[in-house]
Amino acid sequence: MSETTNNRKLFLASWFAGAADLLPDFAGDDLTGKRCVFIPTASGYEMSAEEREGYDKINALDRAALENLGFVIDELDVSTTTQEAIEKSLASADCIFVCGGSTFYLIQELKRKGADKLIVSHIEQGKLYIGTSAGSILLQKNIIADEAEDFTHAPDLNGDTSGLGIIDSYMYVHYGSHYFGDDDECYEKYYAHHNALKVSDKQAVIVDGAKVELVTAPGDLQEVIAWIM
Repeated sequence: MSETTNNRKLFLASWFAGAADLLPDFAGDDLTGKRCVFIPTASGYEMSAEEREGYDKINALDRAALENLGFVIDELDVSTTTQEAIEKSLASADCIFVCGGSTFYLIQELKRKGADKLIVSHIEQGKLYIGTSAGSILLQKNIIADEAEDFTHAPDLNGDTSGLGIIDSYMYVHYGSHYFGDDDECYEKYYAHHNALKVSDKQAVIVDGAKVELVTAPGDLQEVIAWIM
């Protein structure tokens, strides 16, 4: 087992706000006052007003969940920030949080600014990483491309589906929420041959060193939203 593997501390949610109750026990210490870099870049591509409203609400709920746990938030949109500022922000943070959206657009922008290598370096050093949806999928060796339009917002990738390569597992996020149509049909078509983990909006994959576990938060999602708001 490599030293790099031993150091990993990852909380990979389908929807962070739905699984946030699980983070304190996993993080292992008081989160009050901890500085969290909050990266909303995955939803920064051009989209309809309705889609924008949805992402803004989800990001706001995730941010509120982090603040309820005691984190101090430092928002960092990689696509509009200088490389020097990105490096300083990540270096001074206790935790890195990456939001959902288009996984390929996210990867494109991280690579464009060199933030992909910085994030990998911080993870290898043992810094807590929290992902939600695309922010979780980002760490796979490869991203499953199941739609022709997956690369619409990421032309610079030239069809490259490689992720950051931090985890061996694959994740089918939002399982049970039917965002992609029939969940079981979609899983069988695109994810079954990867033996991907089915992760609902109340679940997270936690990675502590070499240990990987799928965990489920108590309560229902409406109770979660009420707690956040």
